[in-house]
Amino acid sequence: MGQKVHPFGFRVGITEAHRSRWYAPKALYGELLVEDERIRRYIDTRLNRRPPFAAVSDIHIERTREELKIIIKSGRPGLVIGPKGQNIEELTHDIQGLTGRNVSVSCVEVHNPDIEAQLIGESIAEQLAKRAGFRRIIKMKADAAMAAGAKGVKIKLSGRLGGHEMSRSEEIRLGSIPLSTIQANVDYALSLSRTTYGIIGVKVWVYKGMYKELAEGEIESRAAGARPRARGRR
Repeated sequence: MGQKVHPFGFRVGITEAHRSRWYAPKALYGELLVEDERIRRYIDTRLNRRPPFAAVSDIHIERTREELKIIIKSGRPGLVIGPKGQNIEELTHDIQGLTGRNVSVSCVEVHNPDIEAQLIGESIAEQLAKRAGFRRIIKMKADAAMAAGAKGVKIKLSGRLGGHEMSRSEEIRLGSIPLSTIQANVDYALSLSRTTYGIIGVKVWVYKGMYKELAEGEIESRAAGARPRARGRR
């Protein structure tokens, strides 16, 4: 039996910042946890599943007594913000109605979308749903990630590939993926492609280099406001 560990969960609190940052008494913890999930699903449905298709790769949530702060990481921040900030104001208003709290929404640009695992996975899933050739897609996306500066990439598809009766897996790996090294910056994502003949799972691993090799600004932008913990560690 394989013993798999989620690459993000393995590093969280050491080299990765938590995606939800708040404290709550035991009586409120479950309610706020469910609320976080509802917010993430709502933003994903609104910005990723229908126009404007804003390429949202990550959502960070911070809470204080007075305010709920949401930080959206997007490859197309202009579509999240909208003309004169109209889209982000509407999103803020809708989330306030959803949660009944004072909400602040901000957007952080993803400077290199070609090496963001979530965006790669969503792109592959979208093309699979349009019946594109799966081998050509994963080869093209892996090559694009390596050309964009990734030090390693692995893409795995599982399901009824090509509409075949029997489920199978297809995998491509370029470069190195040091999954057991905590100081290695490995981005991971799971996406689902809902085709006419069933669901195909898309897993993506992208190795971006060691945390100590990243510039200070890159670490802070990944943490999206959290205290960067990668510096000075070996």
